[in-house]
Amino acid sequence: MNKLPLAKRTQILAMLCEGSSMRSISRITDVSINTVSKLLVEAGEAALILHDDTVRNVKASRIQCDEIWSFCHAKQKNVATAKAAPDGAGDVWTWTAIDADTKLIVSYYVGDRSGESAMVLMDDLRARLANRVQLTTDGHRAYLEAVEGAFGADVDYAQLVKLYGPTIAAPGRYSPAECIGAKKVRREGNPDIAHVSTSYVERQNLTMRMSMRRFTRLTNAFSKKLDNHIHALALYFVFYNFCRIHKTLKVTPAMAAGITDTLWGFDDIVAKMDAMAPAPKLRGPYKARSKQSV
Repeated sequence: MNKLPLAKRTQILAMLCEGSSMRSISRITDVSINTVSKLLVEAGEAALILHDDTVRNVKASRIQCDEIWSFCHAKQKNVATAKAAPDGAGDVWTWTAIDADTKLIVSYYVGDRSGESAMVLMDDLRARLANRVQLTTDGHRAYLEAVEGAFGADVDYAQLVKLYGPTIAAPGRYSPAECIGAKKVRREGNPDIAHVSTSYVERQNLTMRMSMRRFTRLTNAFSKKLDNHIHALALYFVFYNFCRIHKTLKVTPAMAAGITDTLWGFDDIVAKMDAMAPAPKLRGPYKARSKQSV
């Protein structure tokens, strides 16, 4: 079975995590686009397992949660008229929970913006934490029931509710609403109001948009398949937690959180991919072709 050299595979994975498009990677590394796509799927599957197995019993004090928008194949309003829209087409929301001190992405979930998705994130977050934490989210109503269902009274929870004013812009101009203020609202327990903030998780949203080409706005680099979108996110989160040294911390978030004491590399991800790969099957007996007279 043909297999790319280790150096080539790690180069492709590194470029996927540094904002390069799949076709530019194909051109630079001189491999087919199908090879890049196949490697993304394999790396994404390995990354999902790596995160699930290793990010456990996290000791944190402050967790911030948020959700970031993207879309697959077409924006939600255009799905009905889109040509051959696959399953999962439309708006896609990535929910994340970050440790404000170590910058570790403790939990994430890819879904819609409903209360059900919020519940999945909070249930997963609760299962990965080792102690009571102070939790901050934005004012999205879906968080209220989700936090109550996952943590009950075993959390110090507050919401940072942002207040937006009217958007004054030229017709058709791409511009978000202007934030004119925010208020901090206690929801459960006794949160420290001084630390009620979503700044770190919102900064993480920017890092995601800068690190994955498919999150770049106003381009045609958006995801065409939901599975590839999930695989790209899984690879990015393992890269961010274990392989990328945080500029302020001087170590990776996983090292700062005490999950590992070593700096991971892309070769560790490739090793996991190889361990998950099915064993090559033995070739069957050769069957000679029958001779035919002309």
